[in-house]
Amino acid sequence: MRRYLPFIIIAAVGLLTVTGGAFLYHAKRPAMPIVPKDRPANTADLIHSLGPVDAAVTLEEYGDFQCPPCGALSEPLAQMSRDFPQLRILFKNFPLAMHQHANEAALAAEAAGLQGHFWKMHDLLYREQGVWSKAPDTRGLFNAYAAMIKCNVDRFKKDMASEQVSARVAAEQKEGSKLGVTNTPTIFINNTAVAPASLNPKDLRTAVEAALKQAKPSAGK
Repeated sequence: MRRYLPFIIIAAVGLLTVTGGAFLYHAKRPAMPIVPKDRPANTADLIHSLGPVDAAVTLEEYGDFQCPPCGALSEPLAQMSRDFPQLRILFKNFPLAMHQHANEAALAAEAAGLQGHFWKMHDLLYREQGVWSKAPDTRGLFNAYAAMIKCNVDRFKKDMASEQVSARVAAEQKEGSKLGVTNTPTIFINNTAVAPASLNPKDLRTAVEAALKQAKPSAGK
């Protein structure tokens, strides 16, 4: 029943009530460390990352917010960022044409990012993927989500429609295509692509642990 509350909110209160957020934002996960802190910015080079800039291992994900396998990896990757202090996780948008609302979801995440709330929107989009991916009015839901995570909704709406945000999503998708990305999730660990068969929480964790062990000798030099 709770998964239909977003639609009730939209019809009843114009999508922007904060009270509805208490119902939508269920199953709240523990706060993820964000280092460097995702910050409000007006630059195209803002990198969405978890973990230290000088981390021994970097895991780079090209993801699609409407992609179920990406959603399934969201929490395991967040857990790895908490468990491994020397791991840095990067997220880059790669919305697939086969997913009707993926590009709009990417715009929503980037618009929230301009107010310092990328990861909050990232988590909420994956958590509520089963709701908004089937909704006839995704823009209304995204506006409601923005209100829940304390964005300035008027600015969020403008940023979602801006050339700056659209260009950022397109640039990341173009970058991924140059690297050979065709599907999501596509993950690189220290610039080496992870085999599709290993894109599951257990194998990814094993790969990160192996990379961290391999990095230890060089870190001590």
